[in-house]
Amino acid sequence: MARLAMIPARGGSKRILRKNIKDFLGKPIIAYSIEAALASNLFDEVMVSTDDPEIVEISKSYGAVVPFFRSETNADDHATLSDVIEEVLDAYKKKGKEFDSCCCILPTAPFVSKEKLLVSYDKLATQKLDAVFPVIEFSYPIQRSLKIEGSNVSMVWEEYLNTRSQDLPSRYHDAGQFYWINNERFMKEKKLFMKNSGAIVISALEAQDIDTKEDWKLAELKYKMMHSDR
Repeated sequence: MARLAMIPARGGSKRILRKNIKDFLGKPIIAYSIEAALASNLFDEVMVSTDDPEIVEISKSYGAVVPFFRSETNADDHATLSDVIEEVLDAYKKKGKEFDSCCCILPTAPFVSKEKLLVSYDKLATQKLDAVFPVIEFSYPIQRSLKIEGSNVSMVWEEYLNTRSQDLPSRYHDAGQFYWINNERFMKEKKLFMKNSGAIVISALEAQDIDTKEDWKLAELKYKMMHSDR
C-alpha cells in the first residue's frame, strides 16, 4: 500500500507574512509537519507542494522532497486544498507514480505528531473509511448558541432554551491539522469530507488555528505547555 504525505505550502500569506516558514520556537513552522511525517515511517514519500523557491529549500533541508512546483492556478487565494491534492496526485500519475492513500498535512500544524498520524491511518485502513481527520469537541453546546440581529440577541435554536447543557449531545469541529484520504475515492468525490469519513478526537490543547499574531503566540504557549514535561 503506497502512501504519500503532502504538505501544501504556498508562498503568499496576507495575514501573517511568510507564515508557512515563519520561526516557531526555533525552527520554521513547516518543519514540524515534515518531521512528524518522517518520524511516523508511514510514507513512501513526504513532499511539499509550493510555488515558492525559499520554501523549496527549507523543505528539502528538513527531509521533504519537492518534485515539481505548484501551478499558478492553485497558488492563489481561491484554490482549495482539494484542488491542490488533485493537482499533486495527477502530477505524480503523469510521472508514473501512484499512491493508494494520501495524508495532507497542513504546514502550520506544529501539534501534529507521529502518534496521531499512526492512529488515524490505522482507523482509515481497518475501518475501510474514505477519509479520517482530527476533530475537537466544542467547549460549549452549540445548540445553545446565540445570534445578534441589530440590537436584539436571541437563540439560534429556541427549542433548546430550557435544555440542560449536560443533556445535549456533543458536537465537534475540524482541528485543521491533517486529512487522510483514500485516493481512489477522493478522485471521484473531489472533496476531503467524503461520505464515508471518520475522525479521531483530540483536546483543544492539541490544536490552534493560526490566523493572527495573537493566535501564533497562543500556539507557542500551548506547545510549551504540552512539552514542558519532556
